[in-house]
Amino acid sequence: MASLLWLQTGACSGDTMSLLCADSPSIESMIRRGLLDILWHPSLSATPPGGLAALIGRIEAGEQGLDILCIEGSLITGPFGTGMFDSYRGRAKIDIVKALAPHARYVVAVGSCSAFGGIPAAPPNPTDSIGLQFERERPGGLLGPDWRSRAGLPVINLAGCPTHPTTITRSLALIADGQPLELDALNRPRAFYGSTVHQGCTRNEYHEYDLEETQFGGRGCLFFNLGCQGPNTLANCNSELWNRRSSKPRAGVPCFGCTSPDFPANRDLFVTPKIGVVPKFLPLGVARAKYMAYKNLARAAAPERVVKREMEP
Repeated sequence: MASLLWLQTGACSGDTMSLLCADSPSIESMIRRGLLDILWHPSLSATPPGGLAALIGRIEAGEQGLDILCIEGSLITGPFGTGMFDSYRGRAKIDIVKALAPHARYVVAVGSCSAFGGIPAAPPNPTDSIGLQFERERPGGLLGPDWRSRAGLPVINLAGCPTHPTTITRSLALIADGQPLELDALNRPRAFYGSTVHQGCTRNEYHEYDLEETQFGGRGCLFFNLGCQGPNTLANCNSELWNRRSSKPRAGVPCFGCTSPDFPANRDLFVTPKIGVVPKFLPLGVARAKYMAYKNLARAAAPERVVKREMEP
């Protein structure tokens, strides 16, 4: 059984809500099966006042073991590096995290805020927010790029805003069971961040034949004009549907790229930036010259059912 402590720093509780929605597996089933021992979680623990402070003290003193330390929320370092914009009982939370991290076998950043800084770190970043091992795209963060846990791993980044429910619980289940997690260059588990949001999108055929929407509410692709970042965002939103039912692109809302380190992009998220008539940011791995040639041919070859937008997303 793996002991787990979940701390919220500069958080909106979105990832906690996602955790509580997970059903494959659910957090309850993981507890009942003896995979996890929740030492403390802000929404699950009935701890008396002072209980969390006492628990933190026991971990720091080496009196309580800690297998998994989960951090939800950006690491707020302001003002002037003190971290006192976000404190617990007179102590900056960044200092608590730095004190607990060396005691944990695994440290998990749950959500893009704790992974990369997220929304609080977006320009102009008034609270001086950073991630645990990244400051947006730059390695570093609160713990530094070379930090490793007791298990010899960097911070495991479960990026998302919020992170997909099953990505959280399946990652925790694998960690608790001692299974290896292959990480990508941003320390995200490849099992959940190995394909793009575009893969599995029900608007995919409209994209392939360059059938573009200029207004919301249509059936065509949202990439060319309406800001969708699905073709260059790694996440499982269309292969592992939210609530087993849908995703943002399926519902007619563009992917905002929330698993990426530069989320949220410093631009209008509902408009596709372009160079001429071609999107500035192309699908992952696609050369611009080949893309332009292919799209012109694809549009001309579009089947009538696609042109008439007969397929529902």
